[in-house]
Amino acid sequence: MFPEIAPPSLGFMPSSHDPLVVAASFVIAVLASFVTLDLARRVRTSQRRIGLTWWLAGSLVMGTGIWAMHFLGMQAFRLPIALGYTGLMTLLSWVAAVGASAVALGVASLPRFRAGQLAVGALAMGGGICAMHYIGMQAMEMSIAIVWDWKLVALSVAVAVLASASALSLFHLLHRVNNTRRPLYQAVASVVMAIAICGMHYTGMAAASFPEGSVCLSANALGGPGLTAVIIIATGMLLISTLFTSILDARLQSTARLLTQSLQESNAKLQDANAELQQRAFADALTGLPNRLLFEDRLIHALLRLERANHHRVEERLGVLFVDLDGFKPINDSFGHAAGDAILMGAADRLRAEARESDTVARVGGDEFLMLLEDVNNTADCIAIANRVLAALSQPFEVAGKQVQIACSIGVVVHPDHGDRHKLVANADAAMYAAKRAGGNCYALFEPHMGSDASDQLELQNDLRQAIKRGQMSLHYQPKIDGKRGSINGVEALLRWNHPERGMVSPLDFIALAERFGIINQLGAWVIDEACRQMADWARSGMRMRVAINLSVHQLRESGLAERIGAALTFHGVDASQLLCEITESVAMEDTQATQRAFEGLANIGVFLSIDDFGTGYSSLNYLRQLPAKQLKIDRSFVNDLEHQEDARAVVHAVVRLAHALGLRVVAEGVETSGQRDILLAMRCDELQGFFYARPMPPDTLLSWAQGDKPDGSADFAPSVIGSLGNL
Repeated sequence: MFPEIAPPSLGFMPSSHDPLVVAASFVIAVLASFVTLDLARRVRTSQRRIGLTWWLAGSLVMGTGIWAMHFLGMQAFRLPIALGYTGLMTLLSWVAAVGASAVALGVASLPRFRAGQLAVGALAMGGGICAMHYIGMQAMEMSIAIVWDWKLVALSVAVAVLASASALSLFHLLHRVNNTRRPLYQAVASVVMAIAICGMHYTGMAAASFPEGSVCLSANALGGPGLTAVIIIATGMLLISTLFTSILDARLQSTARLLTQSLQESNAKLQDANAELQQRAFADALTGLPNRLLFEDRLIHALLRLERANHHRVEERLGVLFVDLDGFKPINDSFGHAAGDAILMGAADRLRAEARESDTVARVGGDEFLMLLEDVNNTADCIAIANRVLAALSQPFEVAGKQVQIACSIGVVVHPDHGDRHKLVANADAAMYAAKRAGGNCYALFEPHMGSDASDQLELQNDLRQAIKRGQMSLHYQPKIDGKRGSINGVEALLRWNHPERGMVSPLDFIALAERFGIINQLGAWVIDEACRQMADWARSGMRMRVAINLSVHQLRESGLAERIGAALTFHGVDASQLLCEITESVAMEDTQATQRAFEGLANIGVFLSIDDFGTGYSSLNYLRQLPAKQLKIDRSFVNDLEHQEDARAVVHAVVRLAHALGLRVVAEGVETSGQRDILLAMRCDELQGFFYARPMPPDTLLSWAQGDKPDGSADFAPSVIGSLGNL
C-alpha cells in the first residue's frame, strides 16, 4: 500500500493504490519495455520498407504498452469517491504515448547518434510521456480542481526525460551485445526501463492532491474493475503477440541471411570453380602456359588490332614462332617422364623469359610451343627473338643431378608479309619442319613453297582418313628366304596406298603423315586385321604362311594392343605363331616401358617378335637381352655397303654373332645382289629378304607362285608352307 498523498488535516481527501493493479501495471511496463527493445532492433536491422512498417507498428504497440501501464496506474488509484475517465482525454493521452514511442523508435533506428541527438530525443520522448500522464490525469473531471505540487511535477518531468534518455541509451547499447547474451541484457534493461516509467508515473500522481468535497464528474465514464481486466488482458495479448511476431521475423530474417550467405558462398565457390575450369580449359596443366585454344583466341584479337592499326598502310606487324624441341623424346625415355616434365617446365620458363610483356607463349603439343609476337616492326625483330630462344634452349638442363642438353627447331612467320592470316600457325609449322629437315637447332623463315607443301599435306591427310573405307589400301607381301635351305619360309606385309588421283603414294610419305596426324593407329589396326584375314584365306587354299607386320610406337603405347591382336587371330582362326610383329630399334628404344609391356603381352599370346632396322638406333644391350624377341633384322643401309665397305661387313658380322649368342635369328633386308647374298650366307645369316629374290607382290600373285607359276630361277616355298597344296 502506497502512503497517502496528502493528510486529511490539510483539507485533502485521503488516497491509496490497489497493490494488485499496481503490480499488474509494473508487469505491463516490464513487458512493454522488453517488446520495445526488441522492436527497436527490428526497426534498425530490417530493410528500409520493412523497417518503416516495424516503426509504425512498433510505435502503436510501444505507445499502447506505456499508456496501458499509465492507465492501470490510474485504475489502481483510490479516493473516497467514485472515479471515472472521459473518453476523449483518455484517447488523447494514448495518442501522446504513441507519439513518444514514435520518437523513441525513430531515434533508436539511427545507426549512431551523438549527445545532442540523444538530448533532443530524450526531451521529445520525455515530453510525450509527461503529456500522456497529465492529459490522462485531466481525464478525471473533478468538481474542484486538482492541487499540484509543482516541485514534484518538475521532478516527474525530470524522471520522464531521464527515463527516456536511459531507454534510448539502452537501445543503442543493446545493438553491441552478441546474440547469445542479448536476452539477459534485454530483460535487465526492461526492468530498469519499467522502474523509470513507473517512477515517473507515481511521482506525478504524488504531485496531485484532491480537496475534500470534490466530486468526480466523469464517474460514470470509463473505469471500474471490468475495464481494468480488459486492459490487462488486451494489452498483454497485444504485447505478447507482437513479441512473438518480432521473434518470428527475426528468425525468418536470420534464416534469410543464412540462405543469402550460403548462396553467396555457393556463388563464390561456383565462380572459383568456373575460374578453375576456365584455367583448365585455356591453360596447359603442366607448364601453366596458355594452350592452343587460348593462343588462337589471342591471335584473332591481335589480328583485329593489327587491321585497325594498318588501315591505311602497313605500320605494324606480328610474328608467330613455332618451337619444337629437338632430342626431347630420347631424353624423356631414358630418364623417365618426370625428367621429361622437368625439361618441359624449364623450357616454358625460358620461353617466358625471352618473350616480351606483349607476347604470348603457349604449349600446343607434347614438346611443341607457339609464340605470338605483337608490335614488331619487321622480320628482323622476329628473327632476333628466334635467335634468343635458340640460345636459351641450348643451355643445359638439370635433370636427376645431371646436365642434359637439347636444342630446338623454330618456324618463323611474319604477318602480313607471309601469307593468309588464317594459315599463320600452319605456315609456322611448315617452316619449323623445314628447320628440322635442315638438321635442327636452327630457325627457318616461312617461304611460299612451304605453304603449298603444308596445303598438300593437309589435303593428303584428309584423303588418307578416307582411304580405308574407300578400299584404297592394300597389303603387298615380300618373301623371306631361309639362309640354309634357300626356300621361302615367310613374308613381310608392306602397306600400299593406291590413290585415285595421285596413283601409288610412297609409304615414306603417308606413314609419316599418319603418325603426325594421329591416323597411324587406325591404319595399324587395319593392317593387323587384313594380315590375319589373308593368312586365313591362304590357309583355305592350302598355304600356311608366316606373315611379318610392322608396329609403330603409337600402337605400342595403346592399351590392349595384345588383346586386339589376339582377338583378330581368334576371329580369323589363325595360329598366333604365324604372326611376326616387327618393331624398329629406334621405336623400341623410344619408349622402353611401352615396348616392354607390348612385347610381354604379345609373347604371352604366342606372337613372334622381331627388332627391325637393327644398328640404326642406340640400344642398350642389357635391355635388348631382356626383351622376349625372336629375331633381329639388319638395316638395309649396312647390307648396301657389304661388298665395298669393310666396316659394314664388320658391323653385320658382329650383329650376327651377337644375335646368335642371345639365341636370336638374324634377318638381312635389302639384299639386291648375289655378292651381298654370298657374304651374308657366309656370315651364317638366317634369313634374307630383298629385290634379289623378289619384290613385294599382291597376295594372289604370291599364291600363284606357291602353286608353281613362278619366275625362272626363283626360290621355292618351304615344305612347311605348302605342305597341303598338293591335296587341293
